Amino acid sequence: MDHMPDDILSYSSDSAGLLSGKQLPDDQQTEILSLRPQRFDDYVGQAEVVETLKIAIQAALKRKEPLDHVLFHGPPGLGKTTLAHIIANEMGVNVTLTSGPALEKGGDLIGILTHLEEGDILFVDEIHRTPKAVEEFLYPAMEDFAVDFVFDKGVHARSHRYRLKQFALIGATTRVGLLSAPLRDRFGILRSLDFYTNEDLIKITKRSAALLDVTIDDGGALELAKRSRGTPRIVNRLLKRVRDYSQVRGDGHINTATVDKALSLEGVDELGLTTLDRRYLQTIIDFYRGGPVGIEAIAATLQEETDTLVDVVEPYLLKIGLILRTSAGRRTSDAAYKHMGVTTQKKLFD
Repeated sequence: MDHMPDDILSYSSDSAGLLSGKQLPDDQQTEILSLRPQRFDDYVGQAEVVETLKIAIQAALKRKEPLDHVLFHGPPGLGKTTLAHIIANEMGVNVTLTSGPALEKGGDLIGILTHLEEGDILFVDEIHRTPKAVEEFLYPAMEDFAVDFVFDKGVHARSHRYRLKQFALIGATTRVGLLSAPLRDRFGILRSLDFYTNEDLIKITKRSAALLDVTIDDGGALELAKRSRGTPRIVNRLLKRVRDYSQVRGDGHINTATVDKALSLEGVDELGLTTLDRRYLQTIIDFYRGGPVGIEAIAATLQEETDTLVDVVEPYLLKIGLILRTSAGRRTSDAAYKHMGVTTQKKLFD
């Protein structure tokens, strides 16, 4: 099955959009309010990744060379785009943003590459979705800083190599396994971004609350962190929803009770699971006796797209140990039975 467009994936089924790491149109307002850190000093989390990048940037600046090509991979919403902006700011260069699906033809990519200045950064989001024909142009661009044009056809065909100014390509992907080996091997720095700890999310929440001019206590920040699926983009999104609730139904101050009431209306429970997440778990438990069961069967039962389950639902459920992936399919864990209020005896003897 082809990968779903981002807008379809983001709005799929009930509250999946709110708890999706994918960027939604409403997030543009958050960016305007400058919640996105601009320097490493303001960036929270991913300590090893940040340290690697700092060393690479300082070395490149000393040699007066562009940064090596960088590939970030991991679930959506963990800061891949933010890191690209920070790298550009630290290097003192411009960054051009695009995405794999937007590069429909080779000419689209060539047009971007020829306008890059010396040392500039090209950021390609969802780079694994770049069409194969366009990807072929990336190989000489990344390796030799050149693109090859072919004029005419047949016996009159001739090739011309156009030299590009040296640049750094930063790619981001949620599915590094779908990236072709020739493209992946041309990146000098490959780093995986993992889910954030509650401690880091609390820091992000308090920073964002200050920028949004809303007060929040330690209990409220912790409760938001626990329900944000380890993802900064989600914690900022939930903070905005709780802020609205506190200003309309409360005194404008956010505490534990405010977060609980606001997110209960959104269908987000104490672990950050949405209605779709709980339906997913309940389906495996009720229809397939806890598994193992294939993802296609689960998707058919839920009447959801497979990609929605794989990209939005499963990463966090796997991270917190509510489901297990086996060679035979998906299986719910004892923790999932406990969270759903179902005893394992029901699974064994029903």
